Amino acid sequence: QVQLVESGGGLVQPGESLRLSCTASLLTLYRVAVGWFRQAPGKEREAVACIGDGDGSPNYSESVKGRFTISRDTSKNMVHLQMDSLKPEDTAIYYCSTDALTIAKMGPCFGPMGNDYWGKGTLVAVSS
Repeated sequence: QVQLVESGGGLVQPGESLRLSCTASLLTLYRVAVGWFRQAPGKEREAVACIGDGDGSPNYSESVKGRFTISRDTSKNMVHLQMDSLKPEDTAIYYCSTDALTIAKMGPCFGPMGNDYWGKGTLVAVSS
């Protein structure tokens, strides 16, 4: 059974950094599009960043562009989300997904269909 697992969340102060990681079992992340999404309390899920399959280019939401970086670690079958200059409004549960249709709505991050998996999320809290 394919599972996506996020890690790296925590409580930080404004301006600090965190690196989230997404790893998968029974799925090679390099072969699929991967997206990061977040959901804050009382708000709808928001797309944050995505990367297409293989050496696809990354895309970012306007709210995180210039502060967040998505990258692949192919040797470890991981996708990371480096989050710098964190703001209180970045507070949310962050999810990684390989749902190609949902990811493609974020931007040109393309990958094969049929891998509609989501992790359970990791909490990021930014507060002074």
